[in-house]
Amino acid sequence: MSVNIDVTVCKTSKGYSAHIEDIDGIITTGKTLDEVKENMHKAIEGHIEVCKEDGDEIPVPLQDAYSLVFKMEVEALLDYYRGIINQSGLSKLTGINIKQLNHYATGESKPRYNQVRKIESSLHKLGQELIHIKL
Repeated sequence: MSVNIDVTVCKTSKGYSAHIEDIDGIITTGKTLDEVKENMHKAIEGHIEVCKEDGDEIPVPLQDAYSLVFKMEVEALLDYYRGIINQSGLSKLTGINIKQLNHYATGESKPRYNQVRKIESSLHKLGQELIHIKL
């Protein structure tokens, strides 16, 4: 059985960074989301190797089979999908004011938990609708 490990992806000035929420010391960066994902796998492998070399215990979630679940912060999501999902469209989906979405996109403010859930559920609903479209 595989355990899910949450990896938080954040926007940086030069791309993206990622860290594992429940394991200290595993952090990576990349210019693209794909690069961050690849680098995270390498960072985990490196962390395990260092633990073995130093005689330290490998963190419990990494001892057996695991899957990485990449969770994007709203700023990173809006940056990554810029040109595909704009604030106007997201405002229509979520009911969140365009000006507020712009603040989230620029990192000027962080959305509250309820706003994050609203964005996530609206995107999931859109995804489900798109899956059922036949052309």
